[in-house]
Amino acid sequence: MFKVIRNPSKTSVKKAVSKSDPAPSRWAWRMQRLMLTPTFRFGLRVGVPFCVTLLAGTIYLADEGRRSAITDAVADARASIEERPEFMVKMMAIDGAEGALAADIRAAVPLRFPQSSFDLDLAEIRKEISALNGIKKASVRIRPGGVLHVDVTPRVPVAIWRSADGLALVDETGAHVNEVSSRAEYGHLPLIAGQGAPRHVSEALRLTRTATALGDRLRGVVRMGERRWDVVLDRDQRIMLPELGALQALERVIALERAQEILTRDVSRVDMRLAQRPTVRMNEDATREWWHIRQSAGQ
Repeated sequence: MFKVIRNPSKTSVKKAVSKSDPAPSRWAWRMQRLMLTPTFRFGLRVGVPFCVTLLAGTIYLADEGRRSAITDAVADARASIEERPEFMVKMMAIDGAEGALAADIRAAVPLRFPQSSFDLDLAEIRKEISALNGIKKASVRIRPGGVLHVDVTPRVPVAIWRSADGLALVDETGAHVNEVSSRAEYGHLPLIAGQGAPRHVSEALRLTRTATALGDRLRGVVRMGERRWDVVLDRDQRIMLPELGALQALERVIALERAQEILTRDVSRVDMRLAQRPTVRMNEDATREWWHIRQSAGQ
């Protein structure tokens, strides 16, 4: 009998061949496909380091002592820069204003020097100064040498406005300039009165200049009903002007005065509100005398 002997080497070779399959596994194939995705690679390159850094920073800053140390270090560094001599403001200089107006500016901006320029809000300072009554325009800047330079354009008063609150100076736009206690302080300025008069300062000035032909008899102009003007003279005389064409009506009255001297008579009102029918009103004494004459003539 012959005994069949299997060849062990051939069997092992078959097993080895079956285990060396070059195809990747399913998970390996999915991982390779994922690595080819740009978003995934960006996440590995940027997202993971960012998350790790953020986690480390959060753990480090969780301690209150470390946070305080960092805050103090930043504050000290900032203070060391802001308080350097070249950044310090030592004084304030004002151009365009003097006396009471300059004092008002310093009171509106109560700064204590020296002070770091980083602590000054120039826009807010300019806003506070521009809000003053006597200031038309203001500019603020820091000059070399630590000087806070304030350059202002003051309002120029052109008239005195009499109201229920007293006397006040107004400029050509009607803006309030300052309070005054007596007209004698600004005797060279014309007097205007009445509700809404400051809104028509330019017209009031034209009437005043025209009325100078009457000499020193002019006392002022009054805005009536916020519609028209009355020219007030001494002896309680008034020239009542129309709403439209007031300047021309006043010129007619001046011409009548030069020709017939109507304002030197016992007249209290010259009414020019109706251009076609100007009227003249006598004062009380002249009226009583006229009635007395008429009664005497009737008897």
